[in-house]
Amino acid sequence: MGRFSDCEESSLRKIKLIVAYDGTNYCGWQYQPNGITIEEVLNRHLSELLKEEIKVVGASRTDSGVHALGNVAVFCTKARMPADKISFALNTRLPEDIRIQDSCEVPEEFHPRFADTVKTYEYRILNRRFPDPTRRLYSYFYYYPLDVERMREAAAYLVGEHDFKSFCTHKPEVENTVRTVYSLDIEKEGDMICIRIRGNGFLYNMVRIIAGTLIRVGGGSIEPGDISEILEARDRRRAAETARPEGLTLVKIEYV
Repeated sequence: MGRFSDCEESSLRKIKLIVAYDGTNYCGWQYQPNGITIEEVLNRHLSELLKEEIKVVGASRTDSGVHALGNVAVFCTKARMPADKISFALNTRLPEDIRIQDSCEVPEEFHPRFADTVKTYEYRILNRRFPDPTRRLYSYFYYYPLDVERMREAAAYLVGEHDFKSFCTHKPEVENTVRTVYSLDIEKEGDMICIRIRGNGFLYNMVRIIAGTLIRVGGGSIEPGDISEILEARDRRRAAETARPEGLTLVKIEYV
């Protein structure tokens, strides 16, 4: 955790950031040896700004190409700069595709990943005959017509507390695959379909696998009622492919 574990020192303050970014040019949130990441950029510019080594701890380790409007990160610092001013100062240094939306001081015991949260994601599908180059970075283009009513019918099976093992990429360290989806809404405006999902936590690739499966339902290759059987199977092979990352945005994280 780096400096995060040292925040109990009386000389250190813990600062929370709300971070928005266009993930197109980044290899996700978490540091990677083979490409630039959001975490790496924040660490570098915060360290330069505050004149000390800074290592942020993020709430959600978004994947390569995934966007965020409200990811959360914390760090510890000896600097005396007012917490609410850090966002303004940092934004003058960051690249244009990363912007801090807010900064404030939080208690030492606050942890962005282990606290109880409600997370909201949106997955956008551009459903039309030809691609639109102006929307290619923030939606997944899908040529075949999608039946939104079928997708809504299928989505209803996913609301509530379920074992989502069929809807995640396996990670050996994750033993509990039970999560609660509070709402799963699908709206269509023009040729853009938006899947909006709120839950108490999401497994690795869970939202993108749900999106990929709902796309198959909308296209007719999976029946809406099959979702119940896919859940019960607890088998990743029963769900559809993982939808592409560019359609996904982490909208917000609420601490409850």
